[in-house]
Amino acid sequence: MPLWTLYGLIKGNASTPWPSPDGAAADGQAGVQGMPRFDPGACRQGCRECAEACLPEAIAFTSDHTPPTLDYGRCINCQACVEACPTGAFTISQDWAFGVRHREDLEWAETLAAPAAQRLRGQIRRVFGRSLHVRHVDAGSCNGCESELQALGNPFYNLHRLGIFFTPSPRFADLLLVTGPVTYAMRGPLEEAYAAMPDPRFVMAMGTCAVSGGVARGGYACGNELEDVLPVDIFLPGCPPNPAAIIHALLILLERAEQRVRHGKLAEGENHG
Repeated sequence: MPLWTLYGLIKGNASTPWPSPDGAAADGQAGVQGMPRFDPGACRQGCRECAEACLPEAIAFTSDHTPPTLDYGRCINCQACVEACPTGAFTISQDWAFGVRHREDLEWAETLAAPAAQRLRGQIRRVFGRSLHVRHVDAGSCNGCESELQALGNPFYNLHRLGIFFTPSPRFADLLLVTGPVTYAMRGPLEEAYAAMPDPRFVMAMGTCAVSGGVARGGYACGNELEDVLPVDIFLPGCPPNPAAIIHALLILLERAEQRVRHGKLAEGENHG
């Protein structure tokens, strides 16, 4: 008997039961740094140090008399704003579940009231049931997102237990998962992959580059974001988003998990750390 087989029999099932109904199962992200948390009440009038430190321009000011605007869709988790802020308006957090259906839910706003969501529950449950087949296209990624996608197949996350599978052909795919800022060289192959998918078909922008263009936004080799090329159903920012965040976003699409972020804020009662 091979040693690895014996080792597996001794150790037993290594897969996490997360996400479990009681929320008690480990998601594998304990202590992992998430998106910076923003408290506009702590901002000092006239201070722009956070925006000056923000490379992807996720933080911007419309005037000297109002707090900055914050777009988590452009955030790359570098924490430069946390280091630059002299008042503690930006702080480190473990907030990582930022998968959303609407792009505007990644932009910080004063109200938690989101627009009426266009639910796809009936169609999704009728067509897909408990399974989903995913075709991944790297549209110019640095491969950071791909390293996290690879982790979905390890014994801990074991994505197949959730009925979610990757397929090499778009003709068998329900979801087109796109990483990277969509370089001009990859735009054609990406559109061909989308055209080859059967209806109903869905698109997920994974990583800050796909959501908003990231640090490559508007560069000589690419456009601004995936939504300029294809209709996007799920947005997941992060540089890169962790495996638990990817799973959570996929389950949002399948209506098996609730969206936790609306207008740049965690819903009441949500706290990752």
